[in-house]
Amino acid sequence: MGTLQSKRPDGYNYDHIISPNNRICNTKCTFLQISSASSQLPQKEKSGPIKESNQQILNTIFPPRQWLEGDKLWMQQVSSAASTKEDVIQLAESLDKKLHQKDELIRQETLNCPERGLLLACVRDELLMNVAAHKTVYEDSLGFDRRENLIAEQGKADLEKRITDLEEENEELKKQLTEQLSKNEATEKKIIASRELEERRYNEKVHALERAIQQIKVLFHFMEKKSQILC
Repeated sequence: MGTLQSKRPDGYNYDHIISPNNRICNTKCTFLQISSASSQLPQKEKSGPIKESNQQILNTIFPPRQWLEGDKLWMQQVSSAASTKEDVIQLAESLDKKLHQKDELIRQETLNCPERGLLLACVRDELLMNVAAHKTVYEDSLGFDRRENLIAEQGKADLEKRITDLEEENEELKKQLTEQLSKNEATEKKIIASRELEERRYNEKVHALERAIQQIKVLFHFMEKKSQILC
């Protein structure tokens, strides 16, 4: 098997993320047998739409390696599996080791050419400053997120208290409404009873007057007959 070249189309080499034992420090490698040498068409893995989309993005960022082994064409691609805690620790150790190696290279280059050494040191310092700036932004974003969550929690507590107060006020208003409806119903009953009583009294007076009129008519008729007899 020949030497593998892990380069993007623009020439960027990403061999530094793949360890010698064919494992990726912060992810994992996947080996696929594409086909025999007579066929160059890759075979798709059976996976869900999301996994295929993630794998396509990873293959765009880190193009898969391809090489011939015998009469078969093999491909090595970055896996879409999540990194483990051990992978992250291994990556941190690897980056720390490479940082020390770069310092040694700068020292050696400074001995050969001070100007070039100073330039490399400036590049290193600029990179460290960029990392520190990104770290500061990340920490600030975490602080901002915590503050926003705290404000949201406080706002949630205020809203819950407001909702409780409104519910209590609503219950009190319902109680007052019920009492007022009861008073109105009692008043209406009293008014109806008083009206019925007045109607009965009026009817009794009317009947009494009608009887008095009838008695007067009878008395008048009797007196009229008596007067005729006497005449």
